[in-house]
Amino acid sequence: MSPIIAILLLVAGLSEAAGRLLPVVARLSGVSHVRVVSLLLAGAIVDGAVFALWPLSAWAVAGLVLPTAPSDALVWTPGLAVPLVLAGVLAFPLLGPLLHLLLMVGVGAGLAGALATVAGVGWWEAAGCVAIAGVGLGVSVEAVRRLVVKLNTRRAPEPVA
Repeated sequence: MSPIIAILLLVAGLSEAAGRLLPVVARLSGVSHVRVVSLLLAGAIVDGAVFALWPLSAWAVAGLVLPTAPSDALVWTPGLAVPLVLAGVLAFPLLGPLLHLLLMVGVGAGLAGALATVAGVGWWEAAGCVAIAGVGLGVSVEAVRRLVVKLNTRRAPEPVA
């Protein structure tokens, strides 16, 4: 992976993490700036890694379900990664979940076109593989997010009777 792709994926991950983390931080009282920054950086790395795994996961799904296995791995290119950064920057989940979903579908459509070319299959088959990979990664990272939120939320002490 080229350094420019890694930077683009990290920026998209940082934007995605900020959109998910800000509502949580707003609900917590007395959170230190160091903790917020560390959670934001950790979220950026996790989301960037999930974005980086999306084409590889789609390629792996295509190898499992399509009759002709793709010979070359699907990788991010600047042309595919820039819309992902746009999706992360323009559509924080708080500002517009529908816009965020539409932009992610657009990014997935670009990945599907690239996978169809690499695998030599139709666009719809490739789109199915990209969708399965995207949903699987999304569910996995959401489970991790919920676990982190649960572990980082302070509970009120039980009243002593």
